Amino acid sequence: MSAVLPVTPLLSATPQLTDSLTLWLLIGATVLLVSVAAVRLANRSGLPTLLIYLAIGLALGESGAGIKFDNSAIAQVLGYSALVLILAEGGLTTSWPSIKQSVAPAAVLSTLGVVVSVAVVAVAAHTLLDDLSWTVALLLGAIVSSTDAAAVFSVLRVVPLPRRLSGVLEAESGFNDAPVVLLVVALAERSSPHGSNHSWWFVGVEAVAELVGGALIGVALGFLLGRVLRWSAAGSSGLFSIAVVGVTVLAYAVADFAHTSGFIAVYVCALVLGNQHLPHRSAVRGFGQALGWLAQIGLFVMLGLLASPERLGDQIVPAIVVGLVLLLVARPLSVVASMAWFKVPWREQAFLSWAGLRGAVPVVLATVPLTLDTPDTDWLFDLVFVLVIIFTIVQAPTLPWITKKLGITEPAHAVDLDIEATPLEELGAEVVQVTVGEESRLHGVEIFELRLPPGANVTLVVREGEGFVPTSSTVLRRGDALLVVATEPVRRQTIRRIRDISREGRLAGWRTTSEDSPGD
Repeated sequence: MSAVLPVTPLLSATPQLTDSLTLWLLIGATVLLVSVAAVRLANRSGLPTLLIYLAIGLALGESGAGIKFDNSAIAQVLGYSALVLILAEGGLTTSWPSIKQSVAPAAVLSTLGVVVSVAVVAVAAHTLLDDLSWTVALLLGAIVSSTDAAAVFSVLRVVPLPRRLSGVLEAESGFNDAPVVLLVVALAERSSPHGSNHSWWFVGVEAVAELVGGALIGVALGFLLGRVLRWSAAGSSGLFSIAVVGVTVLAYAVADFAHTSGFIAVYVCALVLGNQHLPHRSAVRGFGQALGWLAQIGLFVMLGLLASPERLGDQIVPAIVVGLVLLLVARPLSVVASMAWFKVPWREQAFLSWAGLRGAVPVVLATVPLTLDTPDTDWLFDLVFVLVIIFTIVQAPTLPWITKKLGITEPAHAVDLDIEATPLEELGAEVVQVTVGEESRLHGVEIFELRLPPGANVTLVVREGEGFVPTSSTVLRRGDALLVVATEPVRRQTIRRIRDISREGRLAGWRTTSEDSPGD
């Protein structure tokens, strides 16, 4: 009889637990479906989806539906977890050939550029904000200096940019989280009552060592476990996709246990895996993108829950002041200091200066001082939250207009498509979508004049909403969308040929046709 008694309270509480679970599932499913539907609205408005997700979080919060969430430590843990998945998705879906020429500029912008940005914002904050110590000013500068991978990736999907420029933005957003996290933690610990008090040179050397170590771990695990995965590929694409994402998370954990940068490890590992031509590649990319979207939704809604609308109003003016310094002074100076080494045209530097979008990363990092009990930093989260909202509204919708004014749009925008078709994988074929822009010189060119390499062909043209199979004499028009099927060895050569003709006309590269090689 006594053995049954401990079970009785649990049995009596079961209906309550079930009702509570049902309620949370109802709320969670509704938020998820609304968030998915919001993507269409965001695409039409040009605003990153983060604003809608933050609004949902605010609506569900203590001042809205009444859900109370004020645990900054849990928010930081969940935020880091979401960033791992977002960086993994970014690495898995990034083409190495498209960014390899941009890696060096992006690496400098993610290190030297971050230092310049932090210094400028710190000087301005110390000067313009009342009673702000140098340490807290530097901490604020570090928190807002990181561009956000989720925001940048969402913009790159709709803004046609030259490959080098989009590569710099893409690589920078993947690289700069790691050094910024190290810098924020070091500054917050230095100011906390129980933190370490190492000299600046020691912190700098330690940061470099952690970045290099994390990158090496990411490369090693990506290559080694990628080969193992390819050798032991399961028949199920779903299981294989889980294993690939598991490797990227493992890279973060191993690097963190080794006291190196887990964020740089997860991005580099995912980048290596995503470019190894693993089996089920389309399924892996699709699964990675799904996890990335889920992480974004959960992260931004959670940050919206953590914010308090009553407190945000006091930080509007300081956020605008710091944001203007960041946008108009700090970011441009960091771009000039970094890009001067690579002879990047001023038009592209101007765009890079405007395109430094902030998002979830600064807001997550603003919880670090709270969890470390850094004094006089309770207001940082609110200021950063307001800054991200205001300047995302200002910057993101204007990016297409800025690209046109600067004359840096890519007239023919080519992107890889994921097609769930096993025969394509077995044949080593890939599908590329090409859009003929308003200024593209593909207008008026006949299909045969593209002179695509053997193994590539235009299989479909969509014009004014109607699709048809073209012939060799079909004339391309502005606004046409083409589907080009190409074997893997000639995919890059095919894209380069189309881009050359788009810029220079039908005679582009005529004399060098025989010199082209699949590896170009």
